[in-house]
Amino acid sequence: MEKTWRWFGPNDKITLSMLRQIGVEGIVTALHHIPNGEVWSLEEVVKMRDFIERSGLRWSVVESLPVSESIKYGGPDRDHLIENYIESLANLGRAGVKTVCYNFMPVLDWARTTLEYPNGDGTSSLYFNRAEFAYFDIHILKRKGAEKDYDEQTLNRMQQIACTMDEAGERRLVDNIIVKTQGFVNGNITEQDQQPVEKFRRLLALYDGIDARRLRANMKYFLEAIMPVCNEWDIKMCVHPDDPPLQILGLPRIVTCDEDIKAFLDMVPDPHNGLTFCAGSLSAGAHNDVPALARKYADRTWFVHLRSCDVLPNGDFHEASHLAGRADLISLVRTFERVNPALPMRVDHAPLMLGDEKMGYNAGYSFHGRMLALGQMDGVMAVVRREIEEMKA
Repeated sequence: MEKTWRWFGPNDKITLSMLRQIGVEGIVTALHHIPNGEVWSLEEVVKMRDFIERSGLRWSVVESLPVSESIKYGGPDRDHLIENYIESLANLGRAGVKTVCYNFMPVLDWARTTLEYPNGDGTSSLYFNRAEFAYFDIHILKRKGAEKDYDEQTLNRMQQIACTMDEAGERRLVDNIIVKTQGFVNGNITEQDQQPVEKFRRLLALYDGIDARRLRANMKYFLEAIMPVCNEWDIKMCVHPDDPPLQILGLPRIVTCDEDIKAFLDMVPDPHNGLTFCAGSLSAGAHNDVPALARKYADRTWFVHLRSCDVLPNGDFHEASHLAGRADLISLVRTFERVNPALPMRVDHAPLMLGDEKMGYNAGYSFHGRMLALGQMDGVMAVVRREIEEMKA
């Protein structure tokens, strides 16, 4: 697989020169300076492509060309926004950038409650505490009927948290759940927002009456509209699984499991409609057999995220080492190297280590932690490729 790296543009503290030195081959990025819903002009696309290529790398994957909320919930301006999306895709195609990762998650791009959970070796990782999330949902967001979405064990744990929660703790949860994990990826809420909780409530309200069936229909409408331009320019669209792959905040979630993946692939069977196989997102759901999903959907996978999670009995989960956790990344590399060895792959959500925590990197996107993970996966891929060659001999 092609070794790629998520890079956040010329202002990223991690430079393209640094990435070449650690063996990165392709770049995963986006035009983050263009607001959601606006057209990516050919001039801007070419400017980014050429900037990357001057460093001896290539723009392998767009992550992401954001799908506006109005497209997801079916707002009155969705056709206009889809036309803009189509124009942007055509410009990417003209520039030779042919793989686009996107998501169809309402409001939240991904969710964690703790961004620096201490590990025993002195590093720290991302963590999702289900009881803390329930506290945010019930006591901070004050979502009507939220209590019904949590089991008794989680609610009991939440009550224990409530006994010691203070204003600083609540600010931390708001910051981690709806600000720091969102704003740097063209999210709905940024660190400049003065009242993020109020804004978040307004965003949730847009989905009143939108269930999974309706959201899936809106996804089908979007995909069918863009498939002609994808066919014209051979652009592979690959949806990212919901992260976490669970029902949260009363929002519909439609890419969480085997049944969901089969449904969206079947409803638009064009091969340009494919999957970003994010092993971390899928492994955060105890219901998912990640290696089996990789074997089943490898031929409709156009981009791979290699990371792994451990799920605890109480429903919490945390990012694991790339050589551990329930994703079984070694098995996944064997699958994808056999089916499509040219797939772009990036490591993801690695630990903070060796001073990463002091550098102000975007949550989940450390330098040293990802460099370690890339080295681990590079070694795994080398062994697997040798295995495949020996089997052919």
